[in-house]
Amino acid sequence: MKSFVSVVAGALVASLLSTAAFAESLVLYTSQPNEDAQATVDAFKAANPGVEVEWVREGTTKLMAKLMAEIEAGNPVADVLLIADTVTMQRLKEAGQLLAYKSPEAASYDAALYDADGAYYSTKMITTGIIYNTSAPAKPAGWQDLAKADAKGLVTMPSPLTSGAALIHAQTLAGIDGLGWDYYKALAENGATAAGGNGGVLKAVATGEKAYGMIVDFMAIREKAKGAPVEFVFPAEGVSAVTEPVGILKTAKNPDAAKKFVDFLISEEGQKTAVKMGYIPARNGVALPEGYPSRETIKVLPIDAAAAVKNSDADLKIFSGIFGTN
Repeated sequence: MKSFVSVVAGALVASLLSTAAFAESLVLYTSQPNEDAQATVDAFKAANPGVEVEWVREGTTKLMAKLMAEIEAGNPVADVLLIADTVTMQRLKEAGQLLAYKSPEAASYDAALYDADGAYYSTKMITTGIIYNTSAPAKPAGWQDLAKADAKGLVTMPSPLTSGAALIHAQTLAGIDGLGWDYYKALAENGATAAGGNGGVLKAVATGEKAYGMIVDFMAIREKAKGAPVEFVFPAEGVSAVTEPVGILKTAKNPDAAKKFVDFLISEEGQKTAVKMGYIPARNGVALPEGYPSRETIKVLPIDAAAAVKNSDADLKIFSGIFGTN
């Protein structure tokens, strides 16, 4: 009996020690690729060994549908969100679903890269530019090159109906003088296609099915590093950008751990983690990954997140009217 009691007591102590080791826990909903999500969580846990993290990965659209269903049922599971774009975060902020948190790390960021009330913070810069196959008939330097005769029938792009980054990209270019929706009409008249997501564009251009495409930077640059016959161009007119913002739900069950997560992602250490993955850091003073030009040569075009939220349905309708509903 004494031996049995000792075993039970030992198991109880071990359980209590295990619980104490992870006194805080965190549930993360993220749209990062699985490999990047795991690397992000591993880096955070290394810096915060007292916090355990559970994470769920889906595309932003599916993730938001899951979250909205949970909110409607009165049981949102996530503490913190790390998703593709500020437009989605702005929509959540306007609905009163995000916690305002003023991170001390924000002092090292341009004001345009975080919400003034602390509802969300950009964690990286994922720009959309031009990918082209090295056997393409011409080397594009800007967006207008894709509407020229030598690119007729050779251009592909992701659809805003599928990709959040593609919607931000279309809304950004639509607001630029000299481009606008007339530019997209010119692309359609030149035989450009729009369907699916960035992965389909990468495959089409890398295999030579298409000569040119619009794509997020890291996918093209990673593929080139693997030996694919592709090049990536940051167009002279400028690039759109999604910034993979992080935000805390107002209903978070573990707000203190969530604040630690936000602080880590936008800290210098967290930003260097993003660089190791091949992303442009959002924080000032952190060097870009290998394969990228210097930061000052990349012109990022502006977008008003609140206006983009307001105009999203109308903009999708305009795009569908030009390219169809793929």
